[in-house]
Parts: sequence; C-alpha cells; structure tokens
Amino acid sequence: MIGLLKKVIGDTNQRNVKKLQKKVEEVESYADEMQKLTDEELKGKTEVFKERYQNGEKLDQLQPEAYAVVREAATRVLGLTPFRVQIMGALVLHDGDIAEMKTGEGKTLVATMPVYLNALTGKGVHVVTVNDYLARRDSEQMGELYRFLGLTVGINEKGMSKEEKQEAYQADITYGTNNEFGFDYLRDNMVIYKEQMVQRPLHFAVVDEVDSILIDEARTPLIISGSVDQSTKLYMAADAFVRHLKLEEDYTYDEKTKNVQLTEEGVNKAEQAFKIDNLFDQKHVHLIHHINQALKAHVSMHRDDDYVIEDGQVVIVDQFTGRLMKGRRYSDGLHQAIEAKEGLEVQKESMTLASITFQNYFRMYQKLAGMTGTAKTEEEEFRNIYGMNVTAIPTNKPIVRDDKADLIYKSRDGKYRAVTRKIEELYNSGQPVLVGTVSVETSELVSNMLKKRKVPHNVLNAKNHENEAKIIEGAGQKGAVTIATNMAGRGTDIKLGEGVRELGGLFVLGTERHESRRIDNQLRGRSGRQGDPGASQFYLSMDDELMRRFGSENMRGMMERLGMEEDEPIESKLVSRAVEQAQKRVEGHNFDARKQILQYDDVMREQRDIIYAQRMEVLGTDNLQDIVKNMIKSVVERAVAVHTPESTVPEEWDLTALENYLKGTVLSEETISEKDLLGKDPEEMTELILEKVYALYEEKEEEMSPEMMREFEKVIMLRVVDRKWMNHIDQMDQLRQGIHLRAYGQNDPLREYKFEGFNMFEEMIHSIEEEVATYVMKAQVQSNLERKEVAEGKAVHGNNTEREESKRRPFRKTENVGRNQPCPCGSGKKYKHCHGRQEAQ
Repeated sequence: MIGLLKKVIGDTNQRNVKKLQKKVEEVESYADEMQKLTDEELKGKTEVFKERYQNGEKLDQLQPEAYAVVREAATRVLGLTPFRVQIMGALVLHDGDIAEMKTGEGKTLVATMPVYLNALTGKGVHVVTVNDYLARRDSEQMGELYRFLGLTVGINEKGMSKEEKQEAYQADITYGTNNEFGFDYLRDNMVIYKEQMVQRPLHFAVVDEVDSILIDEARTPLIISGSVDQSTKLYMAADAFVRHLKLEEDYTYDEKTKNVQLTEEGVNKAEQAFKIDNLFDQKHVHLIHHINQALKAHVSMHRDDDYVIEDGQVVIVDQFTGRLMKGRRYSDGLHQAIEAKEGLEVQKESMTLASITFQNYFRMYQKLAGMTGTAKTEEEEFRNIYGMNVTAIPTNKPIVRDDKADLIYKSRDGKYRAVTRKIEELYNSGQPVLVGTVSVETSELVSNMLKKRKVPHNVLNAKNHENEAKIIEGAGQKGAVTIATNMAGRGTDIKLGEGVRELGGLFVLGTERHESRRIDNQLRGRSGRQGDPGASQFYLSMDDELMRRFGSENMRGMMERLGMEEDEPIESKLVSRAVEQAQKRVEGHNFDARKQILQYDDVMREQRDIIYAQRMEVLGTDNLQDIVKNMIKSVVERAVAVHTPESTVPEEWDLTALENYLKGTVLSEETISEKDLLGKDPEEMTELILEKVYALYEEKEEEMSPEMMREFEKVIMLRVVDRKWMNHIDQMDQLRQGIHLRAYGQNDPLREYKFEGFNMFEEMIHSIEEEVATYVMKAQVQSNLERKEVAEGKAVHGNNTEREESKRRPFRKTENVGRNQPCPCGSGKKYKHCHGRQEAQ
C-alpha cells in the first residue's frame, strides 16, 4: 500500500516537472530577443510590464517574458545565468507553492524571478529569511539586480525607527526575518495614530527555509508582553477606600446583573479620599476602574462561593461544576482586587499585549510561496494548513554523495569514542568533516574530546549568525573540522576548497538521529552540492533518545547475546529502516500537536480579526459619532431587557435598579426617574431613555465643540478597546491552560474552548460598549486629550509618557453658586458645565 502511495506521489511530481519543462522552454524562447537589448532597453521593460499590468494583463501572461528579462539581467549584473531547474523552481514559487531544491542549487537566485514579477503590481513583496545576516546579505547581493531593473529594495531590521521601517515597507521588495515581519504586524495593531503604522496590506511573501519557519517554529507564538503601567499600590488604596462605603448611600448593587455602582455621594467621597477635584476626568480612568473592581470584589464576590483561598492564592470556583479552577485568574484586575480584599500579596499585572503564531500570520498573505531543501516529508502539513503543494525540483547535476548505512553502538560512550576516532582519521587525511549534533550540550562534549586529541576545530552553536556563516563557508576547506548543531548555518553554502574533491569531498558525520527525517536530510544535504563528491553517515547508540523511545530493548538484547563490545558497531540497513519508522511516528505526533495548536489558535484568530478590524475603523474614521451612538443604544437595550424580562409581569419589573443603572452609566441624576418608566412597555422605555441620553450627548458636544468631541470619542474608544482586548487575551490564555481537564468529564476540550471563548468574547464586546458609553457620557474634559498606549510592551517602540496637566484649584463647595456663574474651581467654565454637572451626577 505504502509502495503504491509513493508511486502515485512520485508520478504526480514527475507530471508536474514535465509541465514545468514546457514553461521553461517558453521562458528561454525569449533569450535571443533579450540578449539583443541594450541595458537601457532591458531596464525599460519594467515600466512596460507595469503599464501592461495596469491595463488589465495578468501576471501569468507577463510571466515568460518577465522571467526572461530577469534571466538576462542576472547574467549581466551578477554574472549568473539561471539554470533550467532554477527557472522551474521560480515557476513553482509564482504559483504560491513550495519548491524543494537541494542545498547548493542556488535558491537565492531562484527567488528573484517571482519576486520581480509580483513586485510589478506595486503592492510590495516580502522575502523572508531565518536570520538577520541572510536578510542583509541577500538584500545587498540581489538588490543590485532589482535596482538595475528599476525596482526599490528595503531591509526590515530589529531596532529600526518607525520612519526607517515605513521606508523599508514602501519599497517594491522588502527583506527581513519572520520574527520582525510578525512583530511589525502586532505593533501596527497597537498604534494610536494611523500614521504610525509601518506595514502595507500583506500581498506576497517568499519564505526561504520554509520548513524551518512554517513547521519547526509554528508552535512558538510571537508575543509582545509587558506590564500594565499601574502599580499594585492602587489596588490596596482602592480596597482601603471601599471598605468604608455604605450600600444605598454610597453605592447601589443590582443582584440580577451583579452590577455595583457609586452614587453621587460615593463619587464625592472618592474625590475627597483621593484628593482629586473630578473623578470623571479622563486622567482618572485608572482610578475609577480600580474603585469599581474593589467594589465588585467586596460586594458581589463571595469567599468559599465564588472563590476559595488555598496556599495564599485566590482559586476560582467553577459556578456550574463547583470544581476549583487552578491556574485561572479573573480578568480586568478583579483577581488583584480580591487579593487586596483578602490581604494577600497582590500579583503585578503582567500580560500579553498581543500575540500571533507564524501559522496565522503567514496565512494572511494573499499569496505565499517557499523554498527549502527538505519539504516533501511534510507535504501533507503544508497542503492542509497553508494550501501549498510541494514540487521536488531535479538537481542541475546528479547527486553523487555516498550516504552510508547508520552505525549503531551499544553505549553512548562507545559511540562518542568512535566518533572522535573517525574525526581524527578524517583530519589526518585532510578530508573536511562537518559534525552534526542535535544539541549544544553534545557539540561541547565532542569539542572537549577533540581538544584532548589535539584536533583543531570550530564549534557552531547558532549564537552569532555572522560568524556562523563565515565558519560554515570555510567548512569545506582542506583539513577543516566543524562541529555544528543541526540547524546552524542554514542558508549558507559550503564550497569545497582546493584538492578536496580528490579526497572525497565533505564528510558529514551525524552524532544522533533527529526526531525529524527532514533535519537529518538537511544535514546530509550539506555535502554533495552541485554534483560534488561527498559522504554522510550517522553514528547512533542504544542510549540515544530516539532509540530509547522506540523499542531499542530487542536490539540491545541481540547485541548482548552476540557478545558485542561497546566500541563494536552494527552496520545494517534494517536498523536504519527501523529508525526511519520511529521518526515517521514522531513526525505524525508532532503534526497532530501543531494541528491542534492551530485549531485552538483559530478561535483567537477570528476574534483578533474582529478587534483589529474595529481598531482600524476607529483609527481611520474621523467621525465615530454613529459608532458611539450605536454602542449607547446597545447598552440601553440590554439594560432594559435585563430589568424587564419577558417571563415576568410588569409589576415585578425592577425599575428602581434600572434607574440606578442608567444614572450610573449614561444619564445624570435629575434626567430620569422610576415614575417616567412606569406603565411603559420595554420598547417605549428604550425610546424614552435614548431620547434623553441623545439630548445630553448633543448638549455635551455643543459645550465641547464637535472637533474636540470627535477626538475625545477616539481617545476613549482606543483606550477601552485596547485594555479590554489585552485582558481578554490573558483570560483566553488561562482558559486554554485548564481546558484539557474537561476531557475527564467526557467533554471535547476544543468544543468547550470555542463555546466558552465565544461567550467571553461577547462579554468583552458588551463590556467595551458599556465602558465607552459611560466615559463618553460622564467624563469631564478640559484640554487634556491625549491618545496614550494602554501598556508598554517589550516590543513596543516609542515613549509612554503623559503631558503635564494644567493645575486646577481643589474644589470644595462652601456656598450656593448659581448654575450660570463661573465655577469657583478656576476652570473658567460656567458652574453647570463644570462642578455643577459633577454634582448632578
């Protein structure tokens, strides 16, 4: 069956290669025509192609001629003429697929053709590499070619200013690492002015070493983390304050909604306690939030019911099952408020400000392509997750490398003694050797053993990319001994020194099999490039992790029975096949793990898309009035629905609680009373309330000026959305960590995560609407409007400082002040528009 499957896959690849050969002939048919052009005429082709594209011609139609232009330009500028197999690889990339091309086949040059063709659209092309050194090297070398053809080239590096990054992204072609592209996307969705964004919409990316980036690193998310700029002291202060407040006098509590709100008297007490003149001033947003959470902790959260204290920690109790939810924390600062209430140490709010996996970042590109020497073993994953097929491109010259059978030793010590003997033997003969290790620890062990034998060597632990590339480049010289972790030096060719061919080329010695066949193949592929001679062999022992995990006991028993010595190896193709089967099982397991991570991350992706789209709308819209009014409408409709349930008769409706709620959120003290609502059905109530709220809204806008009101709404919206979203990421992360326990209750953890995640997201949206509505209707603004990042993250550039506020005199009302008289606080406003309004609240 497996043999049949291999045959089918092999036949498919052969058919694809045949189709590509026909297209290559079409590209090469333009060769004579291109050779006759002068440099200026060749350069001029770029403008001609751009014009044809603008006039409706498709890139596929331009492809043969455009590739021929790049082929000729590469010959003139770089002195390199792409081989037929390189053009084949370039054709695969333009189709948004993966070209598997062996080491030394010139992948860097392959990318120039599809990159040039897709850059003609003017939408930008990203060339993604695994490290900064390769990004800079390729941008400089290939940049000559692109600039010759009239295209601009940028490089996106860590530590650049926003302006430098914007310039890099505005270029036709931008080089950079996967990390930097991903972080820029996250940072762009944290900016507070649209002009601060650096990326354009994601159009086309060519990913070098695509298996490393999209598979090996797929499980590690990019995270921008930081601590919220609020110290834990504020939790303690808010807690101390609310302990003295009295129900009904200072705050109201609605049992149905668990909503706790300060009354006008409560607001006055807060202003006195914290020595401020206006609690609803925009600069006190944090304080209101902390007081509200402290109130909630004291009034609506009950010990041994909602939570328990265990080992000095607040542990949440699941309201449905009664189980303890260890590791979970309440969001939005409520957990810290409960810690303060219970006299425990208040944990500092450190949170994830933004995060994304490479899987989800790269799937956002309109078109994605990749190149690597090893992708065929992971073709199923590329197809399922990224919709990319893998085409194995034939080598330009046949591979003549001698891949020897694995040597298996009884013990680890016996294996490493044999390894160092072999290295010494190769060193003495002058044949260069590249020693591949799975870990840094192993590379240091081999290095120490070689030092004792006085064998000079270089060790590569992938810590310094620039030195790494230089060492790898020199690894093919006569007598060179290079020890490297398997991933070190990817993307750099090992060229053979003088006289090395005659000695048998580069010898690749693997000290252990990796759990992925692909990594082993990469190591082998370092030798025998472009038809060079070479050899490869793996040294294994029964103590190796892979051998221990997959039934080495039988083999160990056989070695014991045969009376084999520690330094005596078994050389057997049968063993090599058994190892390969073990690797396949591990690969299958890892694929399942990555697939599951993606399924969970897709829940966050959908939510992230909604929030980021909403944020973009806020940043890009000058007038948010309609959005704000819709939010207010939602808040009012929900409040009315909660307090006038269909299942009860009107006499049982809790209109007092509804009145208190409205006064605490969107209306002032004297604007509505229970009497106004009596005898009305829910629709009429909603209509009446909205009429009053919108009237207050118009009055506020008139008082502030429309321009100031619009910016004020934007400031509020950005702050609230960002803070709530960061808390939500945190909450989803905690949910995710504990969700696997649901499996014990015969529940599907993923289904539960989707269901609960959806409910939490809905709650967050409602919470955003309520907070925006309250601040827009209640907050007092003088001239201190300033957009400000909610929290400073490790990856966020730019300062986080606030401007000094203009000082106002503390206000204490000691005499009757007329509503139209100047306010005694010195603001210059009428009393009714300043502290008179606060009094009314």
